[in-house]
Amino acid sequence: MKLHFSLLSSILLGFLSFPILAEDKEIVQADILFLKIQELEMEIADLRNKVESQEYLIEKLIKESAGSENEADNEKSDPLSTSSLIRFKGIEDVKSKEDVFSSATKALEAQNFERAFTLFKYFVESFKDDEKTPLSYFWLGEISIINDNLDVSKDYFMELISSFPEHYRVPLAHKKIGDIYLKNNDLDMAKDRYRFVVREYPNNTASSLALQLLKNME
Repeated sequence: MKLHFSLLSSILLGFLSFPILAEDKEIVQADILFLKIQELEMEIADLRNKVESQEYLIEKLIKESAGSENEADNEKSDPLSTSSLIRFKGIEDVKSKEDVFSSATKALEAQNFERAFTLFKYFVESFKDDEKTPLSYFWLGEISIINDNLDVSKDYFMELISSFPEHYRVPLAHKKIGDIYLKNNDLDMAKDRYRFVVREYPNNTASSLALQLLKNME
């Protein structure tokens, strides 16, 4: 429609280049002005529709991410409560990403493992970051070990290893998987994993830890 108006405007402007009566010229100019007004009205209507759609999306996301009324009351004092975190699909808010990761690490330092786990899990599900995402997987695995959720812990460490094989936490993640086997009394698998760490990452701290554990198991 906008193209149609522009084309028609060009045609009318073309008429103005030919000798015409003054009153006819005024009519043509009035028509051009009318077309421009209509074109502007359509652009405004299109913009309004986009804004309304965005407002609907925001409202929907807010409703979906809001917790129960009791949870909302409890979290009013927390500027970064879990239920108030909103993820826009396809849009990555850098500030939100930094805030979530920072809050997760602070919760971890305070040994608030439940909150730290929730925030790290939210991070890996909501954002992409070559440094913070693998670290989040590592801490999810570590917290799961603390909570004695060994199978869950192994899954997180394996996700780190498979998705970020060059990350500096990978050697320690392998060693942690050895620890999980050891906790499950699977000594052969634990030894295999520790030997793998010693062989593949001889200059890493994880190798020293794995080597010490192997000596203790002899």
